[in-house]
This record gives sequence, C-alpha cells and structure tokens, in this order.
Amino acid sequence: MKLAIMQPYLFPYLGYFQLVAAVDKFVFYDDVNYIKNGWINRNRILLGDSVRYFTVPLAGASPSRKINEVDVQPREQWLRKMLEAIRHGYAKAPHYARVSELIGDVLNSTTTNVATLASRSVIETARYLQIGTDFVPSSTQYRNAALNGVDRVLDICTKECADAYVNLPGGQALYERKDFAARGVELSFIEPNLGAYRQFGDTFHPGLSIVDALMFNSADQVKAMLTEPVQA
Repeated sequence: MKLAIMQPYLFPYLGYFQLVAAVDKFVFYDDVNYIKNGWINRNRILLGDSVRYFTVPLAGASPSRKINEVDVQPREQWLRKMLEAIRHGYAKAPHYARVSELIGDVLNSTTTNVATLASRSVIETARYLQIGTDFVPSSTQYRNAALNGVDRVLDICTKECADAYVNLPGGQALYERKDFAARGVELSFIEPNLGAYRQFGDTFHPGLSIVDALMFNSADQVKAMLTEPVQA
C-alpha cells in the first residue's frame, strides 16, 4: 500500500495531484502548524497574461495555531469577488463552464475551517478527474500529535500498514531511506512533470493552480498528465 502525507492546499498545482494519483491513500496533515504565505488558503491563476494570486481570507491565522484551528472569513466578504476574478480570467477557456461549477461548489461549502475547505478542493478535484485515491485527515485518525517530524510520519505508515511512502522532492532534505527501510517501508520521491499545455498567450506559465490546467484541458487530458511524474 502506497501512502502520501501533505498539508491540505487550496486547489494546488499539478504536481500535488501527481502525488495524489501515485498513492493508494493520501493523508491531509491538518493538525500541524499553519504556515503563513503558503498554499493552504491561496494559489495562482492567470488574469490576462499575468499570474495573480486568489486568496481565501482567514480569521485569526497564526503559526502558533494548527491548520484545522484556523477559520475562513465570512463568504459574503470575499466569495463573489473571487468567483468574478476567475470568470474574468477564464470565461473564454474551453472548459470554463464545468470547472467554474466545480470551484463554486467547493468554495460555497458551509465549512468555516480552512483545513476542511482546502481538503475539499483536493477531494472534489480528484473526484472530477476520477482518481480513486482514499483521503483521510491526520487529526481524526492517528492520535499521535505528540510525535514530530519523521517519527510521526513513520508512525502513520505503521498504522496504515504502508509498504511504500511517496513524497515530493522537498522531502529529500527531511527523510532518509534507511529510516523507512528499518520499518519495512520503501521511501521514494516523484519529480513533478509540469509540461506545457495551451493557455491563452504564447508564453506558457507553469506551476499554477490545478484550476488553470482544468480550464484548458478536458478531465481525461489532465488525468493523463498525472501519470507522467519522474521517479527521483
């Protein structure tokens, strides 16, 4: 059984979904400290030929609080403006109608918690792409918040009976194969493949939110992109 663990991000980039598609179970690390100016409540899209952020405003966000302890501000303060920005950027994209519906369904959800909202953006996008990966939040499952770093990751692997733990390249500075091998777990990394696809302009802007890829490509085309990461 292949396992991955990542913080929940808001409509994350293609590489995040390549990791999702590479494993059997994906754990949302939602009870670790919130990171300011990260990807938990924001991501990037195209407006014209410029890369811009779209951000869900938060209430009481602080690095001293866990992600699942941080709430979003009331939707009447930001939702209409965000959806209008997405419409302005992508109304002429070939898959705007279906993808804007997906985005609206996620952002209009009744949750007030940013961890749940970000996780839902991943889960609903995976469902749209017909990815069969199982999802679970770390806060409700493992009762190991007292552990830190690699010890907690290994504990989750053990409790899930994982044979393999898969991570993005950033994990190479944090984890060593021998530590995982000692627990009977194979550690591997995938290098995201952010190949070009047709956007509006002549210059391709890589690494944007999955929203961008979905707007310009069918679900089948995007799903095919998820099978192309390189083992590192």
